[in-house]
Amino acid sequence: MIISGAISINRCFRRVAVVIVLALKMRELSHRVTYSCSRCFEVMRRFLLLYATQQGQAKAIAEEISEKAVAYGFSADLHCISESHKYDLKTETAPLVVVVSTTGNGDLPDTARKFAKAIQDKTLPGDFFAHLWYGLLGVDCILCTYCTVAAGCLGDSEYTYFCNGGKIIDKRFQELGAQRFYDTGHADDCVGLELVVEPWINGLWAALAKHFLLCRRKEEMSGTLTMASNASQRTDPVTPELLHIESQVGLLRLDDSRQKDAEVLEQNAVNRGQSNTSIADFEPSLTRSIPPLSQASLNIPALPPEYLQVHLEESFGQEESRAPVTSVDPVFHVPISKAVQLTMNDAIKTTLLIELDISKTDFSYQPGDAFNVICPNSDSEVQHLLQRLQLTDRREHCVILNIKADTKKKGAALPQHIPEKCSLQFLLTWCLEIRAVPKKAFLRALVDHTDDGVEKRRLQELCSRQGAADYNRFVRDSRACLLDLLLAFPSCQPPLGLLLEHLPKLQPRPYSCASSSLFHPGKLHFIFNIVEFWSDTTAVAVRKGVCTGWLATLVESILQPNTHASRADDEKVLAPEISISPRATNFFHLPNDPSVPIIMVGPGTGIAPFIGFLQHREKLQEHHPDGHFGAMWLFFGCRHKARDYLFRDAPVGEEEAPAKYVQDNIQRHSKQVARVLLQENGHVYVCGDAKNMAKDVNDVLVEIISKEVGVEKLEAMKTLATLKEEKRYLQDIW
Repeated sequence: MIISGAISINRCFRRVAVVIVLALKMRELSHRVTYSCSRCFEVMRRFLLLYATQQGQAKAIAEEISEKAVAYGFSADLHCISESHKYDLKTETAPLVVVVSTTGNGDLPDTARKFAKAIQDKTLPGDFFAHLWYGLLGVDCILCTYCTVAAGCLGDSEYTYFCNGGKIIDKRFQELGAQRFYDTGHADDCVGLELVVEPWINGLWAALAKHFLLCRRKEEMSGTLTMASNASQRTDPVTPELLHIESQVGLLRLDDSRQKDAEVLEQNAVNRGQSNTSIADFEPSLTRSIPPLSQASLNIPALPPEYLQVHLEESFGQEESRAPVTSVDPVFHVPISKAVQLTMNDAIKTTLLIELDISKTDFSYQPGDAFNVICPNSDSEVQHLLQRLQLTDRREHCVILNIKADTKKKGAALPQHIPEKCSLQFLLTWCLEIRAVPKKAFLRALVDHTDDGVEKRRLQELCSRQGAADYNRFVRDSRACLLDLLLAFPSCQPPLGLLLEHLPKLQPRPYSCASSSLFHPGKLHFIFNIVEFWSDTTAVAVRKGVCTGWLATLVESILQPNTHASRADDEKVLAPEISISPRATNFFHLPNDPSVPIIMVGPGTGIAPFIGFLQHREKLQEHHPDGHFGAMWLFFGCRHKARDYLFRDAPVGEEEAPAKYVQDNIQRHSKQVARVLLQENGHVYVCGDAKNMAKDVNDVLVEIISKEVGVEKLEAMKTLATLKEEKRYLQDIW
């Protein structure tokens, strides 16, 4: 105990010394800043911050940059890239920072389309942006694969159009003469956005400081800066000394947190001593760490400022908005006219086909299109969350939101995805992605609402730089959600407002159209696997995908077995309805000229768009029997022919294939494939898994071209790249 006391006293003396030194430096700095031109200092430190977002990720990252900027002496002028009336890049002299997400099949977000169209103007001169210095972060975000098996989900650095939204703007900036003051970053949600985002943001401040300093020196050398004769009006550039003092402030704050961490560690040691169990006997888990992490001093993120004030008010029979809140338009409410199970009951995955009746709507589509299904969260998960938050008896209360008067969040605004006069039950069911994996900023916010010291320390570890591996393993990779965390850390009792600040908007799920409107007038088909995955965060359990689980339950009363037989009229039941919306037109379509041959590759549910392709060409041939139609090659597959052979009635010409994978089957027909692509100006379409199948198919196409044409592999890769540029090699992968 005496030694422990001595250590505490010495630590105290050291901290006092740091405070004294820091105070002296800050006094000196204050003197220098006081005698500088405050107006010039502000201008030199301002930067323009734009974001282009589809699902909110890019916006959240931009807001994080904006909030952190103040601590480093910068001022971020934050705007959505669509708000062109609030900024002007033609005259902008401050450095520009842009955060751009990617959506669809490598497309720019809807908010960036007008901006992209403007800068793509071919009449713009090559030096149009020569005055502009910028740094860009591309963000490739995904809808989790356990929530949807639909087309259009991105987020893999091996994906052909990875971070393509950011790359489009980055490339055009370069073409127009803009210069980078900071290297472009590409963040991949498949492996963890934070792996790129956090280092990129951390490096941004030094890059900005260097840029301002170089600009200042350039002005001084060119003689454009007028020096005042009075020393009190002298303007000094931001010096390394200033950056050093700012870092000292950060270190002092860190020392405070480390002192608290040390106290928690001592409590952990006491708890372990009481259990008479060595920590070496433990395996790490969501709630428990082992050395060296459990004994490490932690670098934890800054606490995000709270900005929402929530009040629950009894509704007293007030009418509530029951329509799901979406940012898409228009929305169609359509009945499900048929549901068929395509797989046998003993298949590894259960695949369903759903037919929608769109005959009484203006909804239109063509083969290769995708559409959105607007779905709710699981009712049982909503009820469990209400119970854990001790809000079950208030679930029908009306949610009233206001901005906190004393919030420190810059540009705080009410979430647009939360409607007025909605109940708490509706809010958690239709508006918030309660299954979302919590970001580190969310974990950091939960720390301050956790009473137990051991639990608090573990949450600190999971959001810290030192705990990145544990965060990936026990939160991200384990698909932990808010409910998992609240069950794992019983003393954590966050206010409702905090959840509304950090839970993202519940996104609609995209699906590929699996039919042709010529073949099925007034109908729309789509197929999906009922996604199931193990949740081993707090208790071993099987969860279903948010949308696929909901759809499966919805069609139970009308589901037909793996047969084409229809229900008898007396067995008909009321058809359930769902809400859908069209997705932006993509380029995964049949060639306009039906004489062009095509190759289609789609194992498993990747076959969906190609069913529409085949149906469409079949009907065109019926309508034009004398027309010339190109060959159609379909490479598909299943795990077990007797269990999960989707769309059993295959087209004429089907052959038994001993090959294990689709790429093996493509290899067996290498001469025909090469002829279609290189001699007949054909198209190749790939739909399905991005990580393995799409990459393997790409590799085998390179091999085929190399072998059949007799060129080196590098030359074959260039040929494939040309096909992609010509939109003759198209991928719809997730």
